[in-house]
Amino acid sequence: MQPLLGKTALVTGASRGIGRAAAISLAQAGCNVAINYRNAEEEALSVAHAVQQLGRRALVLQADVSQPADIDRMIKGIRSDLGDIHIVVNNAGINPTKPFLELTLEDWNLTIQTNLTSAFLVSQAVIPQMQQQSWGRLIFISSVAAQTGGVIGPHYAASKAGMLGLMRSYASLLAREGVTSNAIAPALIETDMIRNNKKIRPDLIPVGRFGYSEEVADAITLLATNGYMTGQTINLNGGWYMS
Repeated sequence: MQPLLGKTALVTGASRGIGRAAAISLAQAGCNVAINYRNAEEEALSVAHAVQQLGRRALVLQADVSQPADIDRMIKGIRSDLGDIHIVVNNAGINPTKPFLELTLEDWNLTIQTNLTSAFLVSQAVIPQMQQQSWGRLIFISSVAAQTGGVIGPHYAASKAGMLGLMRSYASLLAREGVTSNAIAPALIETDMIRNNKKIRPDLIPVGRFGYSEEVADAITLLATNGYMTGQTINLNGGWYMS
């Protein structure tokens, strides 16, 4: 089944990990996919090939989504090639790791700009068109760190907690306009972001293992297909944080 047949999805940070899995899952559901990356062009092209193998159109776009000029160029490229944007997965993010008392203002600003400000800028850029078509899905990839503090540090936890407030505000403002806004808060998904950190261990998770990117992608596709769920956070964390 392809419940999203003909829709266009933009996935930021789509070259690997959760972003890659999301792009492929949305293509399986019928979406044409805009694959955003910042540095990993080869990996992004590999994602595009996987999307095309599913019979969907793919567009690869290099852009730093923390920069308004890059976002403007990216959105124009998508509309020119794939048409109107229906779904946005705000996934791009970083997790600079160091002892928390060694964090600098530069570390803080870079993390907030990359993880939170980017989600604001991309969402602001696509919402007017979603309002015009009375259909849209804003999906924010937050983290269990927003709820528990996590294991990375206060800069990362604050950036991911901010995404939840941003998500709820959009949900409230857009509820009557056919545009939903939701978040997923994963915990310790087996991606590049959890490597080389001794604090990150599978025994932190009650189910005893790391999560898989495909499990997060399943939830992303659920949020893209469901028009009644809005303002919600899906806690996909192996039982670490329960609500």
